Amino acid sequence: MKVLLIADVYKQGVAGEVVDVADGYARNYLIPKKLAVKATPNELKRSEKLRETSAARKAELENRLNDLARQIDGVELVFGRRAANTGKLFGSVTTTEIAEALNAKTGIDINRRRISQQALREVGTFMIPVRLGTETSPMLKVVVVREDELKDYLARQQSGEAAPAPVAEEEAVAVEADSVPAPAGE
Repeated sequence: MKVLLIADVYKQGVAGEVVDVADGYARNYLIPKKLAVKATPNELKRSEKLRETSAARKAELENRLNDLARQIDGVELVFGRRAANTGKLFGSVTTTEIAEALNAKTGIDINRRRISQQALREVGTFMIPVRLGTETSPMLKVVVVREDELKDYLARQQSGEAAPAPVAEEEAVAVEADSVPAPAGE
């Protein structure tokens, strides 16, 4: 059955769209809950107004998301974790923890699913993209240091010193490989 959506319906469409749904779903759920009406020619004429208001709401939401993106771009979050000598963490820094730290630091609460990253499992500095809006993709700077180095790192940061960034394991291996001289026979 073709129905005209009056409100946004999860996994079906947005207000003003004409969608094809199962007859029982339309009769027993969408129409009684006033989420949709049967797509008659008369109703289709009225749908133009719904499309305009839906487009205005989408544009306003997009503007708010882009404003949030500009506010959180470049925010630095520091996490202290227990780690092995190799730089691997005993655990991880999850997207939930990143979202909570961002909320605590800036007051902006974003869904953890908008943070485009798997859990961080090693010491280092990471640039984490956040999916907000279409205009920009803000980058969060996430620094993971060992627990015992956290106070020193924060003190250097507050004093304005250029704090040496923790070196991730791959970078450390690359530096060691570059510093080893080549054998004389080659």
